[in-house]
Amino acid sequence: MNHYSDSPEWKYLFKHAIDWDEILPLYYPSFPTSSGFKNKEELFTFFEQILETTGKWSGETLRERAKLLDETGCATLNRDGSVTLTEPMERTYVEARGLELFGTTMKEHHGGMGLPLVVGMVAFEQISRACISTGTQLGFFSGMADMLERFADEPTRNRLIPQIIRGELSGSMCLTEPDAGSDVGALRTSATPQDDGTYLLNGTKCFITNAGGGFGLILARIEGAPEGLSGISLFLAEEKLDGKQNYRITKIEEKMGMHGSMTCEVVYENTKARLIGEPHGGFKIMLHLMNEARISVGLQSIAGIEACLERAKTYSQVRKQFGKPISDLPLFKRNFDDWTTEQDAFRAFMVDTVSSFDIFQHLDLKSRGGDTLTEHESRLFRKHQDIVRARTPLVKFTGSETFAALSVKAIQAFGGYGYMKEYEVERIHRDCFGALLYEGTSQIQSLMALKDHIKKIMKNPGRFVQSMVSSHPIGTLIEKNEFKKTYLQLQHEFQKNLANLILDCFSPGSGLLEKLTHLNDYFNREFWNDIEKLERLMTHAETLCQALSHLEILKVLGKQAEKDPSRRGLFERYLTLVKPRLSAIYTDWNLRA
Repeated sequence: MNHYSDSPEWKYLFKHAIDWDEILPLYYPSFPTSSGFKNKEELFTFFEQILETTGKWSGETLRERAKLLDETGCATLNRDGSVTLTEPMERTYVEARGLELFGTTMKEHHGGMGLPLVVGMVAFEQISRACISTGTQLGFFSGMADMLERFADEPTRNRLIPQIIRGELSGSMCLTEPDAGSDVGALRTSATPQDDGTYLLNGTKCFITNAGGGFGLILARIEGAPEGLSGISLFLAEEKLDGKQNYRITKIEEKMGMHGSMTCEVVYENTKARLIGEPHGGFKIMLHLMNEARISVGLQSIAGIEACLERAKTYSQVRKQFGKPISDLPLFKRNFDDWTTEQDAFRAFMVDTVSSFDIFQHLDLKSRGGDTLTEHESRLFRKHQDIVRARTPLVKFTGSETFAALSVKAIQAFGGYGYMKEYEVERIHRDCFGALLYEGTSQIQSLMALKDHIKKIMKNPGRFVQSMVSSHPIGTLIEKNEFKKTYLQLQHEFQKNLANLILDCFSPGSGLLEKLTHLNDYFNREFWNDIEKLERLMTHAETLCQALSHLEILKVLGKQAEKDPSRRGLFERYLTLVKPRLSAIYTDWNLRA
């Protein structure tokens, strides 16, 4: 099996759903001279050759190895606090080096290929479809190299990034502590400044993925720094100094799933480290990597969905019950059609999001490197920064929740066999919990989405008030594009119901007329800072996130259907699927406010 050439949908989306007209000039400003290719067709052929190569490797070798990796794990712990990779993971690393995978999207002056980020992210999805654990481990190479490129000083970049591209280092991001969890501001790891400009770190981090990767980016608090997030700094510590452990890995967690990815406890005892960025600016830097990781979780999720539904489909076509294949039974057919609709819709949403993410990341790096953006680039940056900011919690929330739900459905499609290790859907389901939990749980994502939406209302309270009192937005009356018109109608319905929910949460017990007599309150910033009222609204964060996701996916599907009539069917199927869900959400808001 080839995860690219055998997937018509991925081939279509890669060619037609990515904004190549904006992306290619960013990477090849004097095309074709700067690309080494004669024309765009030749360049695309090269991109697809890479994806066919990684698609074959993931669809055959990694897919076959996933079960063995699940059984052996990723690494073993040594007495000195280091780790040793297991044979199947070491084999995977060797093959990835041979494919030059780690430098695909890294800059050429470091030894990379300098390709658009979307190429690397599609390859990451292919690998994750074969094995979520393998995708996680390999993803740390490019992710950590990117962080160094953006935030480390030039000597550090020039020394470490080539090692990453050669597959010698991968690194880890070290946030979580035993008593802090999602409350990062409560961390206790300390940093003591030294005369030579370095710092000594002391503390413990837990649940650190890939802690044996050779170096860590570590959040810690410099002595005397303020409490909370504002007092956190970011440090880089290499695992070995002068051949000795600079920090110790004290435990490799035994997890329910994702056995092929190492999750560790790390202890710092006078660990020598260097500051990254400015003092007390660590959390803002780490947010960049966290948000990139959340986009990656969305890709892992569609990969997991594809993996479990592909197996369920194959099994249902050969397993006979009541004299016919399960796939022909009416209820199963309806259910599987719905599952496929969710898969196809979320996949299209992810590809559109990755397209914006590439543009945002490229221009962000250019700006951080000291280059001045052109007026066109500045507009592009602002546009896609807003898209990425709004969608990051949505893809993490919706992707991981859908992956978990559909992996359960896949097990049910197998009946009792789905519960047996002989069939891989049980492993895929066990692996889905990683996507649900790391990089912020679904609840954290939904609270982020709520926070951003309230901020948007506060920036333009007039629009919010209008949504409460207007019956029909003018746009729906004059819009001629049927897909956009449908979206505008659904968007207005959402805004109207959200306005009613906010009214009920912020002015409980009052009638609508009474509430409307106090409209001036909604223009007052202090009105929105009432903790008790906000907490009432927070109880609806998850359903708000669900509604926002459904609407944003419909917007993307409508945009694709407008360009290509063959995409109309997916838009209509997804609309049919989610309209009752939106109605149920609004009913819940009315009953529980």
